[in-house]
Amino acid sequence: MSRKFFGTDGIRGRTNAGVMTAETAMRVGQAAGNYFLRGGHQHRVVIGKDTRLSGYMMESALVAGFTSVGMDVIMTGPLPTPAIALLTREMRADLGVMISASHNPFPDNGIKLFGPDGFKLSDEAEAEIEALLEEAPMLAMPEAIGRARRIDDARGRYIHALKQSVASEVRFDGLKVVVDCANGAAYQVAPSAIWELGADVVTLGVTPNGTNINDGVGSTAIEALQAKVVEEGAHIGIALDGDADRLIVVDEKGRAVDGDQIMALIATRMHEKAALRGGGVVSTIMSNLGLERYLAAQGLSLERTRVGDRYVLERMKLGGFNVGGEQSGHMILLDHSTTGDGTVAALRVLTSLVRSQRPASEILHLFDPVPQLLKNVRYDGGKPLDNDAVKAAIADAEGELEGKGRLVIRPSGTEPVIRVMAEGDDSSQVEAVVDRVCDAVRAAA
Repeated sequence: MSRKFFGTDGIRGRTNAGVMTAETAMRVGQAAGNYFLRGGHQHRVVIGKDTRLSGYMMESALVAGFTSVGMDVIMTGPLPTPAIALLTREMRADLGVMISASHNPFPDNGIKLFGPDGFKLSDEAEAEIEALLEEAPMLAMPEAIGRARRIDDARGRYIHALKQSVASEVRFDGLKVVVDCANGAAYQVAPSAIWELGADVVTLGVTPNGTNINDGVGSTAIEALQAKVVEEGAHIGIALDGDADRLIVVDEKGRAVDGDQIMALIATRMHEKAALRGGGVVSTIMSNLGLERYLAAQGLSLERTRVGDRYVLERMKLGGFNVGGEQSGHMILLDHSTTGDGTVAALRVLTSLVRSQRPASEILHLFDPVPQLLKNVRYDGGKPLDNDAVKAAIADAEGELEGKGRLVIRPSGTEPVIRVMAEGDDSSQVEAVVDRVCDAVRAAA
């Protein structure tokens, strides 16, 4: 079934346009509520949000939808996505909802759904809810309409959980850490947790006003963090995105550290303690070949999935892995969280910094990435990847890179774009291969 509402990570789009309207949000509340109304207990849903102006509107609409079908609603206010996953499970809720468009600019918003176990819903569950969106909702009798309440201790609960992810003997005394919260959902909890563990915290992106989320700050705009780390003489910089499920690090020299290097560090330390499960790490087809080679040298594997943290998580659960993530910074540490949690991952990095007594520039650059190039080709219509000339160009490129690199071709899931990525030891060869495939796609488009 083709999807009208749900994409690769819930429902997302520009607010008050397309699917991201108050009307849609209310219908999602009704449909998801009807889907989870099972058993004779009083049903409840936990709703959190990031700091976007439209969060008020979407929250109110969702509350109306859920209560209209008989579900009680617990509202937390601004909290990271992983906090909502945690609270859904801990509060014995039937489902959790996060209102956020993650790293997107403020005009966008989104709706992510979590099951009672704290994990994102499966494709099958989303498809069933999508089908219910097209039907008239089963409204509750007047006496069975749900109630809504806000809780005041949600931030404290999550901060406690963050600190519990750090070994009791570890303190961050003496560390100077710049924490960039993207003016997003973690603007209070992330700096507080790191400070309570003893670090000297310098903050960026902690003054949300409804329209400045991800605006020149956060994991997708790290220039301000890089400058601040150097200016402050800090040991390390931490950049989260709007809903704090992804992490990018800046070392003491101001150099960016992506998700591949972070995964390498975490996996190495856990492997040394015999705490790494699954025999390796799960990431996507976009992770650098350098990471794969580094892990292989440690006797570990790199399992690759299609792009999207939900697919990483599915493979982790299937194979018994407890470390996974994406080059873009999503970090999934299943010992501590059921979804990507940038703050938990940051605490693991800070712990390694303390225990190693070495600078971030050493412990966070464990391998040299091979040259990697990604180009996008926009097309007007049709299926360029089915063209014979494109198929031949791809086959030639794969043959040229065999044993020396990789070629990844994938259509975008949200726009008419073909993404062409290649990597290998020879940067000029990588560039030539990408250009040839792109030219073939353009000619066929």
